[in-house]
Amino acid sequence: MTTLFEIPSAADTVAPKPSLAGMTRPELMAALAEAGVPANQAKMRAAQLWNWIYARGATDFMALSNIAKSLRAELDARFTLARPDIAAEQISEDGTRKWLLRLAPSHPAESPPEIETVYIPEPDRGTLCISSQVGCTLNCSFCHTGTQRLVRNLTAAEIVGQILVARDRVGDWPDADGPADRHGIPESERKITNIVLMGMGEPLYNFDNVKAAVGVTTDPDALSFSKRRLTLSTSGVVPMMHRAGDEMGVMLAISLHAVRDDLRDELVPINRKYPLKELLAACRAYPGLSNARRMTFEYVMLKGVNDSVAEAKELVRLLKGIPSKINLIPFNPWPGTAYECSDWAQIERFADVVNRAGYASPIRTPRGRDIMAACGQLKSASEKLRASARRGEAGAPAVDAAV
Repeated sequence: MTTLFEIPSAADTVAPKPSLAGMTRPELMAALAEAGVPANQAKMRAAQLWNWIYARGATDFMALSNIAKSLRAELDARFTLARPDIAAEQISEDGTRKWLLRLAPSHPAESPPEIETVYIPEPDRGTLCISSQVGCTLNCSFCHTGTQRLVRNLTAAEIVGQILVARDRVGDWPDADGPADRHGIPESERKITNIVLMGMGEPLYNFDNVKAAVGVTTDPDALSFSKRRLTLSTSGVVPMMHRAGDEMGVMLAISLHAVRDDLRDELVPINRKYPLKELLAACRAYPGLSNARRMTFEYVMLKGVNDSVAEAKELVRLLKGIPSKINLIPFNPWPGTAYECSDWAQIERFADVVNRAGYASPIRTPRGRDIMAACGQLKSASEKLRASARRGEAGAPAVDAAV
């Protein structure tokens, strides 16, 4: 049975204190300098805070027992350890959890933006799907998120903050009890084992903030996720792909969805700028690509659109020579869409062609459909900023859409 919890906002009427939770090391050092920590102590204090925030999940400065009470009081006066505010939580019949997170406005003209984050538990693992932007600029025709216009990029702290919220809610900290409703949460020590940047937005259009967040996520003294368990999904921002491999070291999941440029132009409009030939060349040149570190290709199955056996054979031809895994995704309908999911028998025929060519080709089991948490269904309530605010008129800072 689907469960929905409305969670009261923690927003105050006064300007909120900045949170240290989600900060990078340089940001943390700057915050300590602001709090008056002497330069010769800053590195040690930053390491202590780093451990408390990211290894232990601290939410209260007073709990930081190895830091002097006077410094704890000073930090408490200036900062918080708050995460993004949970506006609502939904729990699916299959155990999938979706959180609507309300963020602090980036400037006075901005209404509090909202994003969605999804936790997908399995018996021996848990995958967290996080967002990189508020809204999206790509307008993929089959994707519900694409019907929401871009509001702004997320900061590195807001990206990391989604992981902190999720670890809080599922009890993924040392000695944490977890929620009263543990439906679907694995019994394993780590409740969240994999991170996928497959939520709202195009991560490579927010490169610097995503890179900083990946640094915190994979730091062995912080959240300590292996880079092999962190996947970045892109619709094909070709000029940024090699940089992602060089500077982040994560593996990519390519939102492919078509084997012809004319069809991909319709389904994934960024293809008009970076067509299949350029995209696949960038895939072949991706740093670290090997049989041990394969590229993932996502292919949503749309009835009568891209699901023929001929297209399966063309997919195999296109990906020849690229160490790959192909995820076939049954389309998840959403209100107002013109598309239908391919018949199951047709999906199996398509998969058989791909499997016989030697590719791992799992058919992804839809999760969280009853709470609109399945692939391509995320869409918060945020609206695009007024044009005057985006242009920076009337004293409002301009918004960098990174497009």
